[in-house]
Amino acid sequence: MSAEFAVQPELPAFMTWEELERLPEEIAGEIELWDRRVVWVRRGPAEHSIFTARMWNSFERCVRDHAATGPDECWRAGLEINVFFGRTGKNSFLTPDFLIHRCLDRPYQDVRAEDVLLAGEVLSPSNSSREMEIKRARYASGGIPWYWEVHLHRETSAIEFVRAYALETRVGRLPDGVQPRYRSNYLFVNEWTPDDEDGIRINFPFPISIPWSDLEY
Repeated sequence: MSAEFAVQPELPAFMTWEELERLPEEIAGEIELWDRRVVWVRRGPAEHSIFTARMWNSFERCVRDHAATGPDECWRAGLEINVFFGRTGKNSFLTPDFLIHRCLDRPYQDVRAEDVLLAGEVLSPSNSSREMEIKRARYASGGIPWYWEVHLHRETSAIEFVRAYALETRVGRLPDGVQPRYRSNYLFVNEWTPDDEDGIRINFPFPISIPWSDLEY
């Protein structure tokens, strides 16, 4: 997720979900909790909302097309839904711009990281590579198999490129005594730009086909 308050309200560095729920919605909606640590998120310009909605629409169509083939699994495309880490508790969560999660057992149920097949973020030019590296690692720590980034063009109202990352399933080999900074990691597996005439096409985690005409401003 990528608007900033001119001055952020004075809040403690750490909060619980129950404390967050007592805040006004316009404030609470701009916060994620990372192991109870308050993390302000920036909601970007109009283009951010527009391209987030278009990615969600495209994924919803792909999910419906996949369901029509009769597979046993059931998936839903979601838009800006809180994803809670761990099997219980709500003090650690992220809010991806778009996601695909398994169909839940009953209505109004919380979405847990273990329910999520794919999480994605739409990145405005103001998003730094450092902050996205940290957020990417958070998604990986939740064991979410796929992570996508939609990078918006700096000069025009358009997508510059889309990247797909897959969760590494084995621990890489490192020299003796060297430990990885993060226990889980995503590997970059594909990139698409508007120059790709076939649009966005990939067969994992299920067949996804998105023509660029569906994503144009």
